[in-house]
Amino acid sequence: MTEPALAFADLTLGYNRHPAVHHLDGAVARGSLTAIVGPNGSGKSTLMKGIVGVLPPMDGAVRLPEGTRLAYLPQQSEIDRSFPARVIDLVRLGLWRRRGLLGRYTAEDHQRCAAALTAVGLTGFEERPIDTLSGGQLQRALFARVLVQDADVILLDEPFNAIDSQTVGDLLALIGRWHGEGRTVLVVVHDLDLVRRHFPQTLILARGLVAWGRTQDVLLPENLSRARSFDEAWSEDAPWCEAEEEHVHADGIPNGHHAHHDHAGDAARRRGVL
Repeated sequence: MTEPALAFADLTLGYNRHPAVHHLDGAVARGSLTAIVGPNGSGKSTLMKGIVGVLPPMDGAVRLPEGTRLAYLPQQSEIDRSFPARVIDLVRLGLWRRRGLLGRYTAEDHQRCAAALTAVGLTGFEERPIDTLSGGQLQRALFARVLVQDADVILLDEPFNAIDSQTVGDLLALIGRWHGEGRTVLVVVHDLDLVRRHFPQTLILARGLVAWGRTQDVLLPENLSRARSFDEAWSEDAPWCEAEEEHVHADGIPNGHHAHHDHAGDAARRRGVL
């Protein structure tokens, strides 16, 4: 079996000792395109931060093959648009692993950045301050930064929020290009119709794993209902939790399995919220 692009081993993530993602197991197939969906506050962004290493695990681990190159695009709300930077400065940040923040850029670097801006439809925007960009233009510039990173695994957190339909279509085409190149792409998405049309794999998260596998097998009414129930059961001040002995492990590549339904329910009942 081909080594997965990344794997979760009993992964628990949270803030100030309060878990937000509970006991996640499974493996992401190399070259797969996966949508991560779930209710607001269900741990989707937390999971992305855990994968990239911004948030260390409370328990368990994220396992990446040695030498894996990661690209991470956070939500726009986490980006300081008041910072005095030009579009080209933002895109060049994608080269920092090669050149360092103060490194000298080569002719190849300039060509790479120009090609990335062309690919996202921002030719001629190099000198524009980022605080003058529309939401869609900023997202295009951020995708250009991801392009120059040339990553093996690409993590995109809600990249389609508050942008126009033309930009959504253009960015989906870029994601499809990455998928076609054999890169592994995980995207936090809210629009389930968009997920059904463009994402072969889906992971439903609601603090715990609800379902994970082929989109047509996962985006079922019973799984979406279970996700809402799971999310409502976990209180924001949830204490440290212990893994249930029978909680589900996803061995190898996801195959559409469901999480053990009683794991969240039993934990919630112990806390008196069900």
